[in-house]
Amino acid sequence: MKAAIIGASGYSGEELIKLLARHPNVELAAVTSRSLVGKKVADSMPMMRHSIGDLCFADSDPQQLAQNTSIDLFFLALPHGVASEFADPLFKAGKTIIDLSADFRLSCEQNYKSYYGFAHPAPHLLTVAPYVVPELADPSWIESSLIACPGCYPTSVQLPLVPLLKAGLVDNKGIVINSYSGVSGAGRKVAEDYIYCERNESMKAYGLPLHRHVSEIEEQLEKAALADCVIQFSPHLAPMSRGIYTTIIVKAKSSLKRALSTLESAYTDKPFVHLLPEGSLPDTKIVVGTNRCDIAIVHDKRTDNFVITSALDNLLKGAGGQAVQLMNIKYGYAETAGLI
Repeated sequence: MKAAIIGASGYSGEELIKLLARHPNVELAAVTSRSLVGKKVADSMPMMRHSIGDLCFADSDPQQLAQNTSIDLFFLALPHGVASEFADPLFKAGKTIIDLSADFRLSCEQNYKSYYGFAHPAPHLLTVAPYVVPELADPSWIESSLIACPGCYPTSVQLPLVPLLKAGLVDNKGIVINSYSGVSGAGRKVAEDYIYCERNESMKAYGLPLHRHVSEIEEQLEKAALADCVIQFSPHLAPMSRGIYTTIIVKAKSSLKRALSTLESAYTDKPFVHLLPEGSLPDTKIVVGTNRCDIAIVHDKRTDNFVITSALDNLLKGAGGQAVQLMNIKYGYAETAGLI
């Protein structure tokens, strides 16, 4: 199958290039970047010199891409708002699109406007774009041709929490979430907070009290709980290149044994979600470079809270790796094809 990556010069785009270049079932037929048009991919990514050939960055023209009859699948690694400019003509042309932006993660136009600051560019597509965490979504999404790939923070929250909410084992009220992200989570940009001297050996919160991912997290948790979920979410910028670490405090409504059993059952046949044994806690250095999410849960008897922790690579399970996982499932390839 021939695939293309639109917006391939960012960190997520680069990870997609690496993943698809070695994928056994995919030919990477096109990569686009308005800033790198005409430049060889191997010159921009020297580590790919022996595996990418003479592939060059092409221009990002939505209409021309939609008219390309040889490409079956398009990955959109673009900023929110921009992704819709490409999704609309590609969808109308009958292409399959996996969107890594935030444009189709919310089902409500008003929520999108409230959290992103402008009206949704393609609201008519919201009803046809399922939001898919591969391990949690109903299989009917496979029939869709426009697929919303979840964000990194929301993935780290939903994988441990959704099965517990569905089973009624935790309270849907008073959920407190603290997450820590590597600097690559902000994308490839030059800004004071992200330069080495500012970030090295220093950590800070940001986006308080209402980070954009709150809308995405609450919408999905409410679907799981069948009730309102108002969360307190505090993201932090950590002094590391990549990785997400999340700690969730939630009131327990069951025994720890039952909570562990529920998570084990939910993920027993899921290759990329690992429930760690009691006494072990996730560590970002263990999951970076993989498509895996590691989860642990402990019970604090003093407060009767569950303390849940998770770790994943923001550029893989939180972005490009999860997108390839979605592709594998949709097209009937091995779910682990091209991934570790």
